[in-house]
Amino acid sequence: MKTAVSHQLRWAQYLHCGIDTAWQFFSSPHNLARITPPEMRFSVISDLPESGIYEGMIIDYRVSPLFSIPMKWQTEITQVEPYKSFTDYQKKGPYRLWKHVHEFLPWDGGVLMKDTVEYELPFGVLGEVAHRWIVKKKIHHIFDYRCGVLDNLFNNKKQET
Repeated sequence: MKTAVSHQLRWAQYLHCGIDTAWQFFSSPHNLARITPPEMRFSVISDLPESGIYEGMIIDYRVSPLFSIPMKWQTEITQVEPYKSFTDYQKKGPYRLWKHVHEFLPWDGGVLMKDTVEYELPFGVLGEVAHRWIVKKKIHHIFDYRCGVLDNLFNNKKQET
């Protein structure tokens, strides 16, 4: 029996801010909707504390990833090293596997934020066809959108006159 094909996305972005600022922003699930394309209608539906993430935290979302079809997605925070990294892992959702590692490295007066996403699609060959034609492009669009929002939030400093 053939196993599912695993895919990986690596992304890195420089943020012109301190590690404290970057960590506070990314460790709050309440900020996810701000960095997700609006057409995905992303919302956190869990009642979450304002204090940030912790290992074992379960987060429920509603999202419309394809064709405006709403679905629920649930992730668990499986690893947290404050101000350095955290990992979210899909418990329920559209993927056979979704593991997203977020890393934060002090870098040249700012922060280098690195993402590594490992994912597998369900439905065997049909899932791989969907990946080639739709899913891969959609994931790249999400990260491109996120990059633009983060540039506006952290990298566009107004010049003082």
